[in-house]
Amino acid sequence: MAADSPKMPNENARADAVPSAPWYEKFAIPILGVVLCLIALSLSAEFHLLIIEDMFTEQGLAVILGIALGVVFLKFPFNRNQQRDKVPWYDALFALVGFASMIYLSFRYQHLQENEFYTRPEQFVIGIIVIPLIIESLRRTTGWSLVAILSAFLVYALFGDLVPGNLKGLSLLPIHQKAVPFLVLDNTAIFGVPMTIICTIVVMFIFMGQLLLKSGGSNWFTDIAMALMGHTRGGSAKIAVVASGLFGSISGTAVSNVASTGVITIPLMRQAGYSRKVAGAFEAVASTGGQIMPPIMGAAAFLMAEFLEISYAEVVVAAVIPALLYYIAVFFFADLEAAKNNIAPVPKDQIPNIFVVLKEGWFFTLPFAVLIYALFSLNKSPEESALWASGSIIIVNWVFGYKGRRMSLRDIYLAVRDTGINAVDIVIIGAMAGMIIGIVTVTGLGNGLTIVLVILGEGNLWLLLLLTALICIILGMGMPTTAIYLLVATLAAPPLIELGINPLAAHLFVLYFGIVSLITPPVAVAAFVAAKLADAGPMETAVTSVRIGWTALIIPVLFVISPDLIMQGRLVDVSLSFITAVAGVWLVTAALMGYAIRPIGPVLRSFFLLAGVALLIPSGAFEGWEFTNTAGAILAVLLVGREYMAKSRKLATR
Repeated sequence: MAADSPKMPNENARADAVPSAPWYEKFAIPILGVVLCLIALSLSAEFHLLIIEDMFTEQGLAVILGIALGVVFLKFPFNRNQQRDKVPWYDALFALVGFASMIYLSFRYQHLQENEFYTRPEQFVIGIIVIPLIIESLRRTTGWSLVAILSAFLVYALFGDLVPGNLKGLSLLPIHQKAVPFLVLDNTAIFGVPMTIICTIVVMFIFMGQLLLKSGGSNWFTDIAMALMGHTRGGSAKIAVVASGLFGSISGTAVSNVASTGVITIPLMRQAGYSRKVAGAFEAVASTGGQIMPPIMGAAAFLMAEFLEISYAEVVVAAVIPALLYYIAVFFFADLEAAKNNIAPVPKDQIPNIFVVLKEGWFFTLPFAVLIYALFSLNKSPEESALWASGSIIIVNWVFGYKGRRMSLRDIYLAVRDTGINAVDIVIIGAMAGMIIGIVTVTGLGNGLTIVLVILGEGNLWLLLLLTALICIILGMGMPTTAIYLLVATLAAPPLIELGINPLAAHLFVLYFGIVSLITPPVAVAAFVAAKLADAGPMETAVTSVRIGWTALIIPVLFVISPDLIMQGRLVDVSLSFITAVAGVWLVTAALMGYAIRPIGPVLRSFFLLAGVALLIPSGAFEGWEFTNTAGAILAVLLVGREYMAKSRKLATR
């Protein structure tokens, strides 16, 4: 029988020809990933205090950083494009030294803290080993851009006293007594707020996302999006918007979201009739938007609450309207693009039945209900709430199963392993961000930069907003959401707050412009990944992404000049601002698209743009805003009425 048939010789040869994975990929990296995740889980749930009551959080962070250094040098070659089948001796040495030095620091941390002045030589030895390894790990995982930024701050830390003018700072020379010991031991440097939040909160949400992947939750999101949107005009693009928006909020990085959902949504859009660059752009914009979509916002919401010392709920509420306007604009673009190019809905035979989809995976909504209930009703911390939600994913999957399959213990192990491995690069970024924040704080650079930008802003607020936006886009190039926000919140937000701008609006402003760097040339990483999947030109995909995601460039300016759009005002004003903004978004999108109810020419497009901008102005933005909104509304009614009448006459003459 076939089942008992022996293998053919060529099959055996082919099987023998497949090289087995090297030892470090089969054993070392998975084990380190599992340990990293388990330590982060322990810190989040404070399990470690059950064993060692007086243990410092920094001791756990040191072990996590040591593991991250070990994984980086085992996994990432010196040349990022290099393929290798074994670890060079020097990388093995770097991995061992980085791991061992951080384990040593963890065991010695309490003694070093209690005898900080007398143990500076010991601190210097640890730091002079670890800091270069962190810099090299940063280069291997993220490239040269972040290394250049960190290097600039390190140089400033040593020679800031030589900088003229308001940017003059304190020097941390000599390095063996000040700079290196400070960066290694001070809880405002490497083991400061960024590392703490990343290892206790962000890793928990990465774990939650991995459990959703292993349980089939991400596939269910795509099925739901297809069932809801597939039958509508431009349904394939709307599926991408919904699926990527849902999963992107959890994933914490737009690039991985593009890679995971784009393999499904981009071919679907291409099959429907969207061009390569447009299909890639929709996926990039939708995935990027997940980083500003409540309730999780790619973990940025938790960081923002920590920076502003406000409740997480306040951040989420403030972010709702801007995120809705962003996605509403993307939906309008998808719809008008389909109408303009006669793109049909998804074929009926490819659209799953909504009732079947809900029956198969309705229980995936329960973990989100648990998360929101724990956050808002029980006032649990973000990390504890994520732990509850993660546990509920396992439980509901075991109880109900998805498409006849339940998570196995191996699936949970793989989720733990992949969480640890995927968290490595962001742990390194957290160490970098901690060093930068520490340098900015101790040298006085933060105050100096604030003074410079405030002086510019006193004469022209618009110039300050423009400069701040450009700084955020430059700082955010090619980085994950968490790293983007940590940098821009430290450097770019304080000057805006100093000038009297609402602190929450200032932080959302810098977050938006940091995030938009993912789709903005010249380093539009999310757009470039989507372009590769769509087989489109990278730069043309990025330019198209900016057109589709235009609200991310405009809405932040609007909620800075009027906080109604972040729900910082009377309910009637907030409601009116939202309603007029939705109308304005449609009009501006139609102008950019060149299509409203029918194709529109350059003159009409300019009128649509004018009406849209007038309606986008929120209440209280400036004196006489009511007249601007009224004029925009009247012009919009006239324009839309004219187009409807013209289309009706055309249909009547057929």
